[in-house]
Amino acid sequence: MVKYEESSVEAIRSMLRESDGAAFDKSRSANQELTFDYAGKYFMDANLPFSDSNKRTLNLIDADGYFTNAALLLSDQCEYSIKCAVYDGMSKTKFKARKEFFGSVLKQMDDVYEYLSINNNLNSTFDKLKRVDHPDYPPYALRETLMNSIAHRDYDYSGSTLVNIFDDRMEFVSLGGLVKGLTLDDIMDGVSQPRNMIIANIFFRLELIESYGTGIGRIMDSYENCLRRPMFRPNPASFVVMLPKMISGSSLGESGFSPEESVISLIAAKGFVTRSDVEALLNISRNPAIALLNRLVDEGTIVKKGAARAVRYTLPNR
Repeated sequence: MVKYEESSVEAIRSMLRESDGAAFDKSRSANQELTFDYAGKYFMDANLPFSDSNKRTLNLIDADGYFTNAALLLSDQCEYSIKCAVYDGMSKTKFKARKEFFGSVLKQMDDVYEYLSINNNLNSTFDKLKRVDHPDYPPYALRETLMNSIAHRDYDYSGSTLVNIFDDRMEFVSLGGLVKGLTLDDIMDGVSQPRNMIIANIFFRLELIESYGTGIGRIMDSYENCLRRPMFRPNPASFVVMLPKMISGSSLGESGFSPEESVISLIAAKGFVTRSDVEALLNISRNPAIALLNRLVDEGTIVKKGAARAVRYTLPNR
């Protein structure tokens, strides 16, 4: 039996798509028994018509009168799903909860966002006598990342989009790597080439997308002044976005914690810290940061691991 690397499988898929000359969402759906209860309500709430003639204009119905795959994705009969898993800790060792979401991609988007919001805990700090609530994750970043995972995934793969929720981060795994010809630097610079143009245009009409190419930049902006930033990892057959819990140097520094308590809180949230993390957290220089870390190590409060530039500081039970 011949075994293929994942990258080879993706190359074969790409060749088949190019030879066929049609994108997935423009192709005719194998299922023509489609209903649009959820999508119809979505369009109605947005004050947009959704008659058969409008479906033709939106390319949900092709020139021969058949539903396209874009229509399948919007329909109540959509064959794709999103799976969410909540883990205990920062690895996949132990499940806390899991749930799979079905239906129109619009319904999945609403249901998954609600589920993520439930897991987006509020933390409080105080500005004098005023209580200020901070979510673990910027709502905009959650919303934009979720929409991108729906609008830009490769639906030639039958698997589910995955959202993994850990104690310190959320990871979104969308099937299909970058669109051919684009690099990670391109998309970080705002270059946009939607894989599913029909779906992207419909999201734009529904005002779910504000403008092409601005999403990733605004995700990064939503983490301004945070110690940890989102990470984007393109693979041959997937695209992974990691959103960390927000740890703000200013919010910890002004919370009333001692420097030692602030460092321990950061380690508890992040799993480890480096000397430069502590410098940024406490707004101090190299030598005071080293002295503080060494003091915590000598006390047995934290543990030093690695050497030279690979030094990391963790809690004893990590």
